[in-house]
Amino acid sequence: AAQRGKIMKFASQLWEKMLWIEHSCYCRKRRRRLKATDFTIIASNCIGTIMYHDMGLEFKTPTVNLTIGMPDLVKMAGNLRWYMEQELVECTAQGSCPTGLLGDIRVNFVHYDSFAEGKKKWEERRRRINWDRIVLVGADRDECDDEVLQAFDRLPWPNKLLFTHKDYPEFPSAVYITGFEERPTLGNVLSYRPQMLKRRYLDEFDYVSFLNGTVPTTGLEGVGTNGPAEGPLL
Repeated sequence: AAQRGKIMKFASQLWEKMLWIEHSCYCRKRRRRLKATDFTIIASNCIGTIMYHDMGLEFKTPTVNLTIGMPDLVKMAGNLRWYMEQELVECTAQGSCPTGLLGDIRVNFVHYDSFAEGKKKWEERRRRINWDRIVLVGADRDECDDEVLQAFDRLPWPNKLLFTHKDYPEFPSAVYITGFEERPTLGNVLSYRPQMLKRRYLDEFDYVSFLNGTVPTTGLEGVGTNGPAEGPLL
């Protein structure tokens, strides 16, 4: 029985290794398809981070390994240049992770050990922003109600995606990801589907083709220059 257990364990480990090798080949194939690489993804959560990671690209955005509530993302996107010029200030309120304030925008450094570490990475990556190719990425979670969905879709940025847990044909920027229909909001699209091959829920959408089709965003840094917008652009 012990020998059989060892064989089963070895076979399981071998199979898992083969699946990861196949997944690496899958990612390399998509990377070869990617023609546009000099873009900045401003995202509400780690979806943008994983897009960069799986495509093997440098992070050209400060929104890496963190979350921003959807109402705040909409507000920030309405005056992006101004917000990106603000200094991050540590939020003293107790929470589950280090948190900072960018003007009136709350930034949750969910994958950082300290605010100082998060701020250092934010400043380092903020300097890499390519204002000529901005991409907005949101998700149907983190305080995202129908009003916020509509506000996001109406933002003047041409390159934007809003991943949702159900179909919203009335919103051109909405991308329906299957598998979360029984939930009130979108689940974790970065996790792997329960199937043989390793594929993220996110992989259901061909974001490589989307990124290849993005257009220049020069001059669309925001609707104002003198301070934060008065709430989301509703």
